[in-house]
Parts: sequence; C-alpha cells; structure tokens
Amino acid sequence: MIATIRGVLLECQTNLAVIEVGGIGYEVNVPLTTSEKLPALGKEIKLHTHASYREDAQTLYGFADRESRDFFRLIVDKVSGIGPRIAINLLGSLSLPTLKSAIAAGDVGLLSKAPGLGKKTAERIVVELKDKVLPAVSAVSASAGAPPGASGTPSSPGAYQDALTALLTLGYKATDADKAVRQAAEALGTDVSTEELIRKALGR
Repeated sequence: MIATIRGVLLECQTNLAVIEVGGIGYEVNVPLTTSEKLPALGKEIKLHTHASYREDAQTLYGFADRESRDFFRLIVDKVSGIGPRIAINLLGSLSLPTLKSAIAAGDVGLLSKAPGLGKKTAERIVVELKDKVLPAVSAVSASAGAPPGASGTPSSPGAYQDALTALLTLGYKATDADKAVRQAAEALGTDVSTEELIRKALGR
C-alpha cells in the first residue's frame, strides 16, 4: 500500500494533482480542501495517500494530512454504499472538523449537500460513524481555548456551526460556506461571536 508520496507538483486542478517522482508523473485525486493548500507549480509537495486497486483501474487519492486520509478510509470501509469518489467529494465539501461535528450532531441536511450524497446516504453516515467521531469532537471542544490554527476550528464550535448555517441559508454552497467561515475564524482568532464570523466571512 502506498502511504505517502513526495515529489514536485507538475499540475494542479480542482480535484487532481500530478506529482513527479523519479521522472514519473503520478495522478493523485485530491479533495478541494487539499487542493486549496497545494503549493505553486514546481514546488515540492508531500501527500498522505490511499491507493485503490480494481480490475479496470488503479487510483491514488491524496490528502494534506494523515487525519483526513484516515477519515477517508473510515468512511469507505465502514459506510455501506459509499465508494472513494463520494468519500472524497464529502471531504472536499467540508473541512474535517466541520464534517465530524456535523456527523456527531446528526446534521443530515448539511452532509447531504456534498456532491453525489443524498439524504439516505447521509443518514447512513451518521448511523455508522457518530459513535466513532464523538470522542474527537469532545476533544476539540475541550481545547476550545487553543488558537484556531492549532485545532482547525474557532474557540466556539457553536459559533462556527451557526455561522456556517447562516451562509448556507443565504445560498452559499457547502464548500464555499465552510471555506469562508474557516478563513474568517483563522483571521479573527479566538473568542469570536457568530455575528463577527458571519460579517468577516461575507467580507464586511
């Protein structure tokens, strides 16, 4: 199994990166949350990977951090009816902390906004993974005083979730809403209110 890949970034698309290793260019499928973190073309990059082998295809999936890769594997292995393509769309639609919080809260509406993911599949994700993400979500809440960059979420997970819901209500796509609120939280730091997050996310 290929666990990581390190090389030069030759090409970058929304959901695909081409990485040259030893003169060979490897196509790596990546979620949007990873592609937005990729360096400039020609720079060295390391991704944590999962290789999928079928009779008609060999596909490599890459992630910016090992936690995202491991959660991708958890979704594919534990939730019936979800293959790598839907799993990577889900991880690309929501940041990992938001995704885990949504599963823990049973927020089927938010999960079902991911491309290719219907309500019934979202419900299966909640049923199969809720118990597995609750300890991690509790740990995030316990470290609420840490800087956003350390945990990936603002000091108040409730404010983050409320701001995200507000942007979705305004018509934002789940991916765009999560990215806007995440960047607002990183810019504002700890102890921010829902209103502050929304204003920053909207560029006001």
